[in-house]
Amino acid sequence: MDILSGFHPKVVHFPIAFFLVYILLELIGAIFKKDFFQKTAHLFLFLGVLGAVAAVLTGNLAENTANIFFGAGTVQRKAIGLHEDFATITLWYFSALLVLRTIFTLRKKFSGKIKLIIVLLALIGGLLVYQTGELGGNLVYKYGIGTKLIKKDSTNNSERIPRWGDKTK
Repeated sequence: MDILSGFHPKVVHFPIAFFLVYILLELIGAIFKKDFFQKTAHLFLFLGVLGAVAAVLTGNLAENTANIFFGAGTVQRKAIGLHEDFATITLWYFSALLVLRTIFTLRKKFSGKIKLIIVLLALIGGLLVYQTGELGGNLVYKYGIGTKLIKKDSTNNSERIPRWGDKTK
């Protein structure tokens, strides 16, 4: 299963893209009231949820790999936990939105105020996607997690390999 954890950085871009396209299509569908945009938005929401499931599952595997390097109280562990929390919330949020949108669509009640509420919920979901991505980016670019900047030393702790321009004490 350790091999699958390496897919996380590759998989995460799919739900990000699908959710952002979903939000855009939901807005366009609400503004122009075209059935094509509304149906396509629904499809992208579904694909985004599927991608988010894959991202969360591979992320959990990657977290298990990272636990080898970091102790429970380290800044890196806390950053991983925060990213994981936001990713899980985002997955559940969009899953609930998919269920709601599907119910309203099947009952032919996806119009008027319901549509505006769904658009508002989609925009709020966009903020969750942004924050999750920001926290994930920090793991890579701030802490070097998932890169060759982290090496395992003999005491099973992690050590950041200094880069050019780093200030030394």
